[in-house]
Amino acid sequence: MNDLGRTDRSVSVEMVDVEERILREIADPRMKRRDVALTYAFGVRQTGAVYGTTEQIDWPKVNRAIIDRWSLSALKWIKEEAWAYVEGRREP
Repeated sequence: MNDLGRTDRSVSVEMVDVEERILREIADPRMKRRDVALTYAFGVRQTGAVYGTTEQIDWPKVNRAIIDRWSLSALKWIKEEAWAYVEGRREP
């Protein structure tokens, strides 16, 4: 049992301005597809696709930036990885 009297160990994290964060990561040559996939997963979770929150992300803009940097197949890979994080099939 923790200090709040709860026994669960889940932690909820919210990222501010996910769209801007993803776009910065895509533009940063040090960032890899796996880095972007994790942030993409945060975006999916925070835009209502999973938890019903209200943040809006211009997904076509983000997807175009991914294609422009890498390729269409990279976009597909990033989306698959992101959903694996969202669905708990992959751990960061």
